Amino acid sequence: MPDDAANGPNVAPAAAASPTGTNPHRAQEWDATTYHRVSAPHVDWGQSVLARLPLRGDETVLDAGCGTGRLTAQLLERLPDGQVIAVDASANMLHAAADHLVPRFGDRVTFRQADLQRLTLAQPVDAIFSTATFHWIRDHELLFRHLYAALRPGGRLVAQCGGGPNLDRLLTRVARLMDAPDLAPSFAGWDGPWEFAGAATAARRLRAAGFDGVVTGIEAKSTVMADAAAYREFLTTVILHAHLERLPDEVARGAFADALTEQARSDDPPFLLDYWRLNLKAQRPQGNRI
Repeated sequence: MPDDAANGPNVAPAAAASPTGTNPHRAQEWDATTYHRVSAPHVDWGQSVLARLPLRGDETVLDAGCGTGRLTAQLLERLPDGQVIAVDASANMLHAAADHLVPRFGDRVTFRQADLQRLTLAQPVDAIFSTATFHWIRDHELLFRHLYAALRPGGRLVAQCGGGPNLDRLLTRVARLMDAPDLAPSFAGWDGPWEFAGAATAARRLRAAGFDGVVTGIEAKSTVMADAAAYREFLTTVILHAHLERLPDEVARGAFADALTEQARSDDPPFLLDYWRLNLKAQRPQGNRI
């Protein structure tokens, strides 16, 4: 995506209800309506991340990967005199977020469709908040450099994403399916959509980008889905939509999801997702050091 520096914290109020930005590459789109309904685990985890972000209430905060805005609403509640710039790569997510947020918060929230690896802002922000997003970005060195540049001196980054052994059991099963003779051509040359960094690697990358006060850690967040239908819907909407897009038709996509759901049925407990989350906290130093 282009740097898209035209919009920053002082976007005109009319832009609030209409996400802006361009993408010369095909955007990876989401089923935002279903995601909004099924993303309760991510919202629950994100609430604890948001609680770690110190705020006075009058800051401008970048929500880096806002999704459909469920956590953005809670962030805005903590900013009664502040602003949020809600950024996502998905137009579907941003339109859902606008529908969710604008009636309640008006022009205190503005929207940007942008690649966080290339994001620039007209004015730096006081803080960056992010959950369930960074692992969808492969180049964390580039990502952290741009987030550093988006912060004012003294500004804070508080974030969480998938990391370490995230979803190892599920992804071992996924890899076996991808290697099947009838499916392998669909995945040839593709190494997946994620970067699940460990705590030490993430800390090194943050410091290399210029951050100090770096604290990182991995925590287990295993989640059990209620039944086979919930598990399958979560797989297809939240975890594996990039994999499914590579398959040739709905029959192949359905068979892929069905096979994984049946394997999860025999787990103990059934339909468990072995999530691990990487927590990140860092600060841009006062002054001009990079």
